[in-house]
Amino acid sequence: MTKTELKKERVILLGVCLQRTENFDMSMQELASLAETAGAQVVGNYSQKREKYDSKTFIGSGKLAELTEIIEADQVDTVIVNNRLSPRQNANLETILQVKVIDRMQLILDIFAMRARSHEGKLQVHLAQLKYMLPRLAGQGVMLSRQAGGIGSRGPGESQLELNRRSIRHQITDIERQLAIVEKNRQTIRDRRLESDAFKIGLIGYTNAGKSTIMNLLTDDRQYEANELFATLDATTKRIYLQDQFQVTLTDTVGFIQDLPTELVAAFKSTLEESRHVDLLLHVIDASDPNHSEHEKVVLDILKDLDMLKIPRLAIYNKMDKTEVLSATAFPNIRISAKDRESRRILRNLLIDQIRDLYQPFSLKVGQDKAYKLYDLNRVALLDPYSFDQEVEEISGYIASKNKWRLEDFYE
Repeated sequence: MTKTELKKERVILLGVCLQRTENFDMSMQELASLAETAGAQVVGNYSQKREKYDSKTFIGSGKLAELTEIIEADQVDTVIVNNRLSPRQNANLETILQVKVIDRMQLILDIFAMRARSHEGKLQVHLAQLKYMLPRLAGQGVMLSRQAGGIGSRGPGESQLELNRRSIRHQITDIERQLAIVEKNRQTIRDRRLESDAFKIGLIGYTNAGKSTIMNLLTDDRQYEANELFATLDATTKRIYLQDQFQVTLTDTVGFIQDLPTELVAAFKSTLEESRHVDLLLHVIDASDPNHSEHEKVVLDILKDLDMLKIPRLAIYNKMDKTEVLSATAFPNIRISAKDRESRRILRNLLIDQIRDLYQPFSLKVGQDKAYKLYDLNRVALLDPYSFDQEVEEISGYIASKNKWRLEDFYE
């Protein structure tokens, strides 16, 4: 065992499966991945079937006694619960178990705090953590007296966990004021982008589906990519040439996950806004994940909440090199492995076809005296191949309805 492994927090995962609970096993597997992403060593996975959650301690007294013995025997540091705990449940569990107890929401907030890179991203995570923390101040139990740090205590810092409600509310107000300024600047940039003639594409998908890899595939850039949850938090927009001078913008955003904390949905509204005003959504799906159908549903549910279902979508079943069987449920779709360089050509060609379907066809006769104007037209329209073998050439292609006025230049 290495020195790094010795320092890892030893955690037990705890879940309650109600009769109406769907995808419970998938959710527990995902909790394990989240814990490992946060730097923990998962030493146990325990669940209990119940008709309802215990209002005081979340789980039954028998399971609680069993869990207490296991914690002592296995030298467990933390219990991570696969649900949102009430402040009362959290405080009671910590008092009985005598170890740190965090829920799924706090774990996700912790990972976001670890991953945030930009000033705006850090502000958004800090805001979400403070809003999560505020109703839990009344507990004043183990959770609010942690001095050892570790998973669940990143971001604001241990000393801030001791602050009273007034101080935290003051911090929330101050961060919201800073974010309002950032959002105003972001809105200005977004307005300029909306006013531009460029076709706008947004990358969406479940966390770790491969969005950043697809981004790199299309742009030949070095966006951070890794086989881990929430590798990318901050929205990134880049320009790429799809054909000749025809430019599109490509925006990569934070990955979705089931039971995303409501505090994060609100805090990251401006980041998610980057994908609300695109012309085409690329829904990246990890085809090798046995739960990809459930992941697709989570993404579609979130899109519905964001009123984005009307935006045209193209499903990209990624990581096909890791699976032989795929039951596709999203259409239209393409099946690729982003690690295969041939996929770049296939995907770019398909994007061109998709844009043609969304644009309007046109044709016009262009004399050699106006051929120079084709350069600017190439930037906003997908032109079919042409060559000036004669004095007047018939040019055909596809253009957005909002840009059809540009064709008037050739009739003057």
